[in-house]
Amino acid sequence: MVNSMKKNQNIFYEHQGLIDTHAHLGMLKKRGIPAEERISQIFEAGFRGIIDIGTEADDLGRRMDAFARFEKVRFSAGIWPSAQSIAGREQGIALLETYIAAAPRNRLIAIGECGLDRRHNRPGSAADLGGERELLELQLGLAKKLHLPVIIHSREAGEETREILSHYPDVRGLIHCFSYGIPEARGFLNLGYYLSFSGILTYKNTQGLREALAFTPQDRMFLETDSPYLAPLPFRGKPAHPGMVAETYKAAGELLKIDQEDLKDHIAGNVAALFGITF
Repeated sequence: MVNSMKKNQNIFYEHQGLIDTHAHLGMLKKRGIPAEERISQIFEAGFRGIIDIGTEADDLGRRMDAFARFEKVRFSAGIWPSAQSIAGREQGIALLETYIAAAPRNRLIAIGECGLDRRHNRPGSAADLGGERELLELQLGLAKKLHLPVIIHSREAGEETREILSHYPDVRGLIHCFSYGIPEARGFLNLGYYLSFSGILTYKNTQGLREALAFTPQDRMFLETDSPYLAPLPFRGKPAHPGMVAETYKAAGELLKIDQEDLKDHIAGNVAALFGITF
């Protein structure tokens, strides 16, 4: 009984005031994590909020049906650049707009994730690279039209992503799971974007990423899990859930030499500044 009480106290302390700014809640169950049970636990332990991220044109309704009962969950809607989504981009955007129009605006806070992925979509792959760019541009145009911020996926495509974003100066947003170094950080920051850091910060041989974190102003920084992917140490190799963002907060706090409570306040303030919400 005593051990159980200590365990619950530790969970409360670790999770109190945290925000996971990028999670795929609908994918947790596929990885063996009981999503609703785990989300209930971390909110009961003092978790501040979660942003549930869209990747498919028609997934918003399903995600809101499953998780909208959690008042501290907010949603984005977007299309990740799979070869199939790129090929059907025009129909996908039309469908995405339909779901967005039906969603409560106080729960839908962003367009995304959308972007470029040169790990999957390489020259000679099944993906149409020109179509991939157009799919991103269509969603940037949608973000401008709806006056919503955008959540950008950029993998092995830093300069091309920056160049595309530069043509949409009226759109604000963040680069999720930032995986580049200081030069790319400078380029995105100069466009007014925020940078979001994941559990990769806790991995070995990520010195360039840690330097980029130190370079990023604290009022332009987010922290995330990208769960069920990229579980931080000591959970690497296991499916991630939003509660694991505590390890990323710890790593960021140590690297920046900032108190955890101050770091939590910075992240909450940045969420309010970009998305216009207070958890």
